[in-house]
Amino acid sequence: MGVNFGGERMNWMDMTLREYQSALASSSPTPGGGTAAAIALGQASALAIMVCDLTLGRDKWNTGWSHAEDTQMLAIPLLNRSGELAQADSDAFDAVMACFSMPKDTEDEKQKRKIAIRNATLRAAEVPFETAKHSMELLLKLPSLAKFGNANAVTDVGVASLLASAAAKGAIFNVEINLQSLPEDMGVNLRQNLPSMKETIRTAAREVMDEVRLRMED
Repeated sequence: MGVNFGGERMNWMDMTLREYQSALASSSPTPGGGTAAAIALGQASALAIMVCDLTLGRDKWNTGWSHAEDTQMLAIPLLNRSGELAQADSDAFDAVMACFSMPKDTEDEKQKRKIAIRNATLRAAEVPFETAKHSMELLLKLPSLAKFGNANAVTDVGVASLLASAAAKGAIFNVEINLQSLPEDMGVNLRQNLPSMKETIRTAAREVMDEVRLRMED
């Protein structure tokens, strides 16, 4: 959940940077790594959009216009979605903790509590999975932006890729740890897709770095 200021609940995206970092540094379990991963995705998206803006409309970089437009179509919606995922990740973890506080005095209560914990834990895996998926999609756009976009901003593409890679890998950590506590028949789609996602993220991140270094040498 968001932090309360004067009795009013605040979303992580409504805070100042200092307020958010203080919340992240606190002993409270939320916000945690999953929220930080989603925020990193938003930062990566913002940097990518900046490079696109510095490319579009400039004749010197006209070979990169189509790549910039393609990247912007993905990245602009992610500015908002990443913030929603940051909040959803905290909310999902808080929901799991709430389920552990459910009564367990009778067999019926124990069964209801068990089911509730599992469903909440699955949700806590689904949210970072979406963060990882969007981060991967952004990473796949960045090699061409590094290659054809405004060369003066190529290092910004590199930083965007590092942030997107961190977001993807960090989110996957949270997916995996939640899936570990669930039976094999829950989260099947997530389990099946994780191996290929991790390989795509790894190769895309390397490709961006290679393109950035090549462009810097031109």
